[in-house]
Amino acid sequence: MPKSNEDSSSSVSLNKVERPPLKKPKTLSIPSSTSTTNRRFDLGVSTENGSPASGNGDFPNEQWKYPSFLGTTRRKKTTVKAMPNKFQNLEFSNSMGSKMGGNQKKAGNSSVVQAPPTNSSSSTSSTSFSSSTSTSVVTSQAHSSTRRPRQNNHTSILYLFIFTCIIFVPYSAHLQYRLAKLEGEKINLCCENDICHKNGRGSLGEDDASFSNIQNTHSRKVALYIVVATLILPFLLYKYLDYLPRIIYLFRRTNNKEDVPLKKKIAYMVDVFFSVYPYAKLLALLFATLFLIGFGGLALYAVTGGSLAEALWHSWTYVADSGNHAETEGTGQRIVSVSISSGGMLIFAMMLGLVSDAISEKVDSLRKGKSEVIEMNHVLILGWSDKLGSLLKQLAIANKSVGGGVIVVLAEKEKEEMELDIAKLEFDFMGTSVICRSGSPLILADLKKVSVSKARAIIVLASDENADQSDARALRVVLSLTGVKEGLKGPVVVEMSDLDNEPLVKLVGGELIETVVAHDVIGRLMIQCALQPGLAQIWEDILGFENAEFYIKRWPELDGLCFKDVLISFADAIPCGIKVAAEGGKIIINPDDSYVMREGDEVLVIAEDDDTYSPGPLPEVRKGHFLKIPDPPKYPEKILFCGWRRDIDDMIMVLEALLAPGSELWMFNEVPEKEREKKLIDGGLDVSRLLNIKLVHREGNAVIRRHLESLPLETFDSILILADESVEDSVAHSDSRSLATLLLIRDIQSRRLPYKDSKSSTSLRLSGFSHSSWIREMQQASDKSIIISEILDSRTRNLVSVSRISDYVLSNELVSMALAMVAEDRQINRVLEELFAEEGNEMCIKPAEFYLFDQEELCFYDIMYRGRERGEIVIGYRLANQDFAVINPPEKSEPKKWSLDDVFVVIASGD
Repeated sequence: MPKSNEDSSSSVSLNKVERPPLKKPKTLSIPSSTSTTNRRFDLGVSTENGSPASGNGDFPNEQWKYPSFLGTTRRKKTTVKAMPNKFQNLEFSNSMGSKMGGNQKKAGNSSVVQAPPTNSSSSTSSTSFSSSTSTSVVTSQAHSSTRRPRQNNHTSILYLFIFTCIIFVPYSAHLQYRLAKLEGEKINLCCENDICHKNGRGSLGEDDASFSNIQNTHSRKVALYIVVATLILPFLLYKYLDYLPRIIYLFRRTNNKEDVPLKKKIAYMVDVFFSVYPYAKLLALLFATLFLIGFGGLALYAVTGGSLAEALWHSWTYVADSGNHAETEGTGQRIVSVSISSGGMLIFAMMLGLVSDAISEKVDSLRKGKSEVIEMNHVLILGWSDKLGSLLKQLAIANKSVGGGVIVVLAEKEKEEMELDIAKLEFDFMGTSVICRSGSPLILADLKKVSVSKARAIIVLASDENADQSDARALRVVLSLTGVKEGLKGPVVVEMSDLDNEPLVKLVGGELIETVVAHDVIGRLMIQCALQPGLAQIWEDILGFENAEFYIKRWPELDGLCFKDVLISFADAIPCGIKVAAEGGKIIINPDDSYVMREGDEVLVIAEDDDTYSPGPLPEVRKGHFLKIPDPPKYPEKILFCGWRRDIDDMIMVLEALLAPGSELWMFNEVPEKEREKKLIDGGLDVSRLLNIKLVHREGNAVIRRHLESLPLETFDSILILADESVEDSVAHSDSRSLATLLLIRDIQSRRLPYKDSKSSTSLRLSGFSHSSWIREMQQASDKSIIISEILDSRTRNLVSVSRISDYVLSNELVSMALAMVAEDRQINRVLEELFAEEGNEMCIKPAEFYLFDQEELCFYDIMYRGRERGEIVIGYRLANQDFAVINPPEKSEPKKWSLDDVFVVIASGD
């Protein structure tokens, strides 16, 4: 190979590259004069007659030296960013020479032959530079050659498929075209034959048949092209879809570049379509079915000899029944039929999945309570609490007279869980249906789902949170109810936890709101029961719908009568007050005898049901003579509170109004004394202004006997065991604590009694009483002091009442009764507010000596008449030998003998 040296410079430029003769490569051993170690290099250089064949100059082999400045260290691979053109040409020449010489080494063992420079220094530098650059170039080429198959491996199959389709599809179409042309020529030859001339009509028919065959052949070719194009099109779109926007912008000559690829846009649009439209899956399945039928029919038409309609029909049969393709003949037809049947199986599997999902979703929506309630005149309960069971029971009893009703419960619980809890009540609802729905009363959509605008009454239950949070939630529910556009048909009864929050709820709700402050009602009731033993059972009978309850009704035939005559006009009811129409519907309890009924006035009575009483003729009443004994004066009392309630300040104010001066109130709980004073002040109680009672603070735990023994339990007139604020959220825990406190107090009192009834204890043991005399001792202690226990769960009542060692107040059940009564008739709320207040009329228990003599024979009308002379309304009695009182006696006109040990239940003025 020729070479040229210009101006004795160290750079070498190759102007022409000639192909050297193919020789066997020679291995040169080059001794190094400057290095201590001899190096051996394998040079891919073709030599001829001892001269190098690479065109690098005619110089002896001894001049091939290992660069002395590199020493004995290992060569490192270097990368050169830019190289002069003359070095690039040299590198290109060396690589070409080595390839043509038949020696191609690995990148790590490659060597480059350099042209010898004019001096030694330039020779050394050029040789080292050439070696490094050649190493990097060969290395990069080797890497690129190894990576290229990995990048194109996944597209080679696609290119092969496209190339095959491009080659063979036109070729097959060309063959079909030649076949059709030959058939046409054959028919033309037959027509020119003599036989064809003899059968003119037959030849004409064959011409028509041949023409139709030619047309069918062309149409099948078109169908085949369409099928093949349809098969290829998805692959092309998947591969080159992202290049479509670039092509569009290229034609438009704009420089806009899409940040999001077109594939992602299409995927996003499909995702939105399936998310927004509920019937998207069904439409997609229908489109897939029609596409498969049409595409399969077109493919069958291309490979068979039938018509297009027959091909579409066969395609539908293959889709509908995968076994129909078993009788097909021909390779092409079988391939197409198997493909269509496979697609049909997939489509019907998807259809089955959609149907199954739709049914499951519908069943789940019904199970979870998502369907709409289509009812009218139903009672709607919003929320869930421990009072719900008693409330449902009372509403079911109230609906018994009309053959049952509908109660709808909307709460933030699962429908199955609510139904399971209601089923645990084991109560006969007597024709009343209870429908549960899961949702939030704060959402208008959920309120409309339970037909809130068509309900005849709405009850909002307090949540199990603290008082402020519960009342705040009730306020938000009332705001949601006021936002119902259709309006509300019935009243809204809201259970409040704190009396201070009641005005705000009434301000927001307006005239439709009726509030029942649960803690306030129970606190006042416990105080009344502590001062008058047995009153809790009477309130339980009056508030519930099982016995007698309050009703207000208009009776025109009573117009013109005075109230003392109205009082004895009902054989099955007891009038208690008048709703005065002239005063805007104000209810007056225990009015004067001289009040005359006017038009529009209504009568408040206590009766069994609203359809069980009616006015009748006035009975004969025997007035007689009896001693008018005045009420005994009030004496100072000593009362103990065990536990802490959040409305204890209101209870203290009620006691201040009811007790005589000099009374003491002992407060025994775990709240520190300084914190108690702060809570009382925050509740609005000024201890310095208490005139009738004195507060005595004791700190301790009411379930620890040692703490209770530090109190003078035998000296208290009344003991109130309150549901402590710290455990009131747990019904079972609160009742267990109250029951343990009750037993400990009674046991301590019985041990401190000055005497014991040993005879009674012996008789009890002889009669087989298994638990000895401890109950009798506690009953003796109960004669000395009254204990009122606040019970939350009605099931605990059996444990307390079986021993008759304490009275109890079923707080949750009594509140539920009050809510149910107000929901049935919102006017009753005015009656309850007055009877529970510390001023005005109240329910009382009076001894029989106020109305009769011992063993005097009187009817109940006579006693009612004598009670009117005292300004009272007698509504019932409790005999000495009975445990329960009788309210609204059934036979009021029949005389009977009475004892001084009997007591009467009356409504009297609190003054």
